[in-house]
Amino acid sequence: MTLRTRAHVWNLRSRRCYAIFAGALRAVAGRTDFRVVHFSVQGNHLHLVVEADDARALAGGMKAVSGRVALGLNALMEKRGPVFTDRYHAHALRTLAEVRNALRYVLGNFSSHALRRGEAVPASYVDAYSSAAARCPDGEPPPVAAPRTWVLQVCGGPSSARSRAGLAAGS
Repeated sequence: MTLRTRAHVWNLRSRRCYAIFAGALRAVAGRTDFRVVHFSVQGNHLHLVVEADDARALAGGMKAVSGRVALGLNALMEKRGPVFTDRYHAHALRTLAEVRNALRYVLGNFSSHALRRGEAVPASYVDAYSSAAARCPDGEPPPVAAPRTWVLQVCGGPSSARSRAGLAAGS
């Protein structure tokens, strides 16, 4: 899933904005039909790897996450109106290769952008604004759920994501 913000929205890679995003993930953590398994917060967009029981659960879960983030960001910025450019972009991951590639992309997204800008990124770099971090900017573990689908259990559990983080930096 990708949620892109509108131009007026503040940089999401700040502690204040991250706290709103993490709060939204914690608020949906009790859902049994929808789970956020991995994420990456970028300056103007969010990447989420989610599991949903069906299309209805996916729509409801994404509405809950994006709505909470939008309300929180609007309150922080003292603004009203749309925060995201559109609903969300989704791609169903069906094979191990797709899951591995998606996780590498999502968890290594910040490093990838930094490398394209010509910035040096250590091979061992783990993005604190992603679910690959042991602790996020709020000092807490990433607010993600354990995967239930076999493809994410095989190659996408939280411990395997952390071990892949160095790999993702070179992507």
